[in-house]
Amino acid sequence: MLYFVNGSGVFPDRALRRPRKCQLRMSAVETIENGGITSATGFSAAGITAGLKPSGAKDLAVLCSDRLATAAGTFTKNVVCAPPVTVCKDKLEASEGLARAIIVNSGQANAATGVTGTQNALRTADEAASILGEEAKHVLVASTGVIGRQIDMEKMVAGISEACKQMSPDGGDDAAKAIMTTDLIDKQIAYKVKLSSGTVIVGGMSKGSGMIHPNMATMLGFVTSDAAVESGTWSKIVKEASQKSFNQITVDGDTSTNDCLIALANGASEVVVDSQDDVKLFTDTVTKCCEHLAKAIARDGEGATVLLEIKVSGAASDEDARLVARTVAGSSLVKSAVFGRDPNWGRIAAAAGRAGVDFDESELDIFLGPHQMMKSGQPLEYDTEAARYVFFSFRRAFAMQWSLKTVMLALP
Repeated sequence: MLYFVNGSGVFPDRALRRPRKCQLRMSAVETIENGGITSATGFSAAGITAGLKPSGAKDLAVLCSDRLATAAGTFTKNVVCAPPVTVCKDKLEASEGLARAIIVNSGQANAATGVTGTQNALRTADEAASILGEEAKHVLVASTGVIGRQIDMEKMVAGISEACKQMSPDGGDDAAKAIMTTDLIDKQIAYKVKLSSGTVIVGGMSKGSGMIHPNMATMLGFVTSDAAVESGTWSKIVKEASQKSFNQITVDGDTSTNDCLIALANGASEVVVDSQDDVKLFTDTVTKCCEHLAKAIARDGEGATVLLEIKVSGAASDEDARLVARTVAGSSLVKSAVFGRDPNWGRIAAAAGRAGVDFDESELDIFLGPHQMMKSGQPLEYDTEAARYVFFSFRRAFAMQWSLKTVMLALP
């Protein structure tokens, strides 16, 4: 059972489309066929088997720009924070938001590993920096896998050397596979967007299947672009995209120790993103990329049978809408109803009511796909079998929506 949560702000009832102006702008965005993390100019990657996984599957990835890139990230808020997360935060601060490469291993999370874990994360960056001829502060690291096990650094060091040798602009597929753990499929996407000053590319890859309830970004997510973006602007774009995507999915309610979203923009296109309109369109594209990756994670959730998308309209703020959506999505009773193909909408109403958002029950509408279950706080007659069929006919892409028509508080 899994859910993609898409809490949004104030919309007209059931009119969840963007304004026409925004629709026209987004027509400037094209999906790149078979695109991914290395679609943007100047990026290379590799994914190899270093022997870190008992299965013998690929387990070490390297992503590298041909020049220093503007870097930004969002990270887990779990107090049990993995050393690679702490190391990345420190490096982004020390480098003033610049990076050239990211080393990612799967198999061991390097979490709950103490001082040795931190030393191993730093050594990983040092080894890669030496091979690439780069300062260590410009090499970031990420890990995913089993918590509480030290990384076999002999295999890691040898693997870094081999992965760096194999890097190429066509290495994105191997890299995306190398970061997988319990994932059934790799997750990649890339878009081309026409800005006023030229065309840029935004690509990404992610992994995640279990321990999915992020409170910052994603399980592991990486975004690249060949746009030239000022550091502060890039940081804001990444945070906004993360908040609207990875922070709005849940599968099992557990927030990982290793969650991170790291994004690099290297400016290789020589297209500068600085005008208000270009920043808006570029932000929309980065968000679109992150949303695709986030939904891919939700679809691939461990034991998942349904992808449930929840849309809340009429809320006083985006935050209120997200809170209601997340509460409903995380409800065990709602999950069990969906799994059993039971259109028991009362559980939705109950979950919305305990979300901590004040609204007028007499204004509550609930829809299950095309079927309206409640209108203005009153239950409606509906075809139970037809409503049940929604779960089967939209098994992998199901939408539920309701509107909180009145959630504005009358403040003195």
